[in-house]
Amino acid sequence: MHEFKYRNNQLYCENVLVGRLAKTFGTPLYIYSYHTLIDHYLKLKSAFSKINPLICYSVKANSNLSILKALIAKGAGLDIVSGGELFRAQKAACPAGKIVYASVGKTDKEIFAAISKGILFFNVESLAELKNINRIARGLNKITRVAIRINPDVEAKTHKYISTGKLTNKFGIDLDSAYKILLLRTKFRNLNICGLHIHIGSQITQSAPFVEAIKKVSNFIQRLKVKGIVLEYLNIGGGLGIIYDHEAPQTAQLYADEIIPLLKKTGLKIIMEPGRFIVGNAGILVVKVLYIKHTPKKKFIIVDGGMNDLIRPALYCAYHNIWPLVKNAKVEKADVVGPICESGDFLAKERLMAKVKEGDYLAVMSTGAYGFSMSSNYNSRPRAAEVMVAKDKVLVIRKRESCEDLIRNEII
Repeated sequence: MHEFKYRNNQLYCENVLVGRLAKTFGTPLYIYSYHTLIDHYLKLKSAFSKINPLICYSVKANSNLSILKALIAKGAGLDIVSGGELFRAQKAACPAGKIVYASVGKTDKEIFAAISKGILFFNVESLAELKNINRIARGLNKITRVAIRINPDVEAKTHKYISTGKLTNKFGIDLDSAYKILLLRTKFRNLNICGLHIHIGSQITQSAPFVEAIKKVSNFIQRLKVKGIVLEYLNIGGGLGIIYDHEAPQTAQLYADEIIPLLKKTGLKIIMEPGRFIVGNAGILVVKVLYIKHTPKKKFIIVDGGMNDLIRPALYCAYHNIWPLVKNAKVEKADVVGPICESGDFLAKERLMAKVKEGDYLAVMSTGAYGFSMSSNYNSRPRAAEVMVAKDKVLVIRKRESCEDLIRNEII
């Protein structure tokens, strides 16, 4: 559930009129509900309270410092995938011991910085990376923790671009190769190989793929114990799906009920890396209708936000509900498109939706995750402002970019 509701036919975010925010701060505008954000985090924490996992929010989903700070204040750690995200984690005052670091392509500079800061551990994606982290740790005269990311060869039943647990994907290490690496773990003298990590994909709405992956890893852990290899952590990644359209994703509690018995059997400390589940439905993108265009084939609603603001529809053909800020019983079928000079610049196609006119505003729902964080300056368009609403309080958490920001680092 979320805190974007109609009252007297007008859309509110918590206790604030969304229309007022659009007029005050301009559009395109990202709006987040603080209570939705925190509620989803606490639901996950409560559902898994029996095993008390470390919940490391996935920064890539939405990396705004205020969002990170709000979650850290409630006890969350952070899952990072770059040196830039490590920098953000530090700025948000996340304890280093609550930071885990994934990514298949960590650079020497990024590894050096993460070891120096004393993060909890790296999720290692290849033997070559393992050797490199060991080399850099040796140069720093440190022993750093790592977890081996297992690719369990499980079909996640999600979009192929966000499926990460098949052997055809670039992520992780197959079980047999991981076994050989762990048998040779003492050769990596500056590493403490203390855990396993899995992450099979994103926007997964069924429990079966998670169960299959965890069972495979659980059996692998038993295989290691026979060889005297004892681990401390099992990181089960993220990937819990949310409602965008008519999906019926499992609740946090149902997910927990399915996998807690399996996790308890491992005897390891559990880490989770949710992102979309926490922030996805906590945000919307508000856009303004610029023009209504009729052609012999279609009707187009042209708005001031496009694929540079929200790339998911263009990239994944992702579906986002689009709501008017003022309810209207009349409906029409139209494409909602942006101002970008690409035919792929659309927010919805052939959508039956509330009838609108020029000057109206629309809310693109469920854009809290992979919305602003994937936005760009394509077509030299300044990126949107972001605001956070908590009850009746409104905070600007990112100023709208200016044209000067576009060229700030350029040299003639």
